[in-house]
Amino acid sequence: MRWHLPRFRREGAARAAGGETPFGRVHLLKPQTYMNRSGAALSGLRATEPGQVITDLLVLVDDFAIPTGTFRLRPGGSAGGHNGLKSVEAALGTQAYPRLRIGVGPAPEGTSHRDYVLEPMETEERRAVEELLPLMCEAVECWMAEGIDKAMARFNRKAKPAEDDPEPS
Repeated sequence: MRWHLPRFRREGAARAAGGETPFGRVHLLKPQTYMNRSGAALSGLRATEPGQVITDLLVLVDDFAIPTGTFRLRPGGSAGGHNGLKSVEAALGTQAYPRLRIGVGPAPEGTSHRDYVLEPMETEERRAVEELLPLMCEAVECWMAEGIDKAMARFNRKAKPAEDDPEPS
């Protein structure tokens, strides 16, 4: 709603929407596959050279390694055990693509990570993520206008980073 884009429609292995924003043209994709096949939605994109950085793609991903109600922008890096990111990496042929990691907190004791991320969020956790949406939108707009480094510098501090965040800024 923020950018007044048309409704999502079916496009290959994803639902897509796109159009002009004050920050440039965007093409949004929501994979319609299982998480571990998310890369199928990106089949048309691929790094043309080993180590090439893909700068015009931002992957949004849930991450139980950081607390609910926080997010972190990253310029690239390993999948860190996240099957969706492993699939994206395989489709792109590189780990060098920016991502916005949205904290969903650790899985409760005795619950597998797989089961945890597939279950609906509890009301309190959902509210915490929804309250982050305006700030995450600002972060995405900053990334579009000024690049990942400036967006990280400006928003990773505001995003209340986890003390045990495995990836340094």
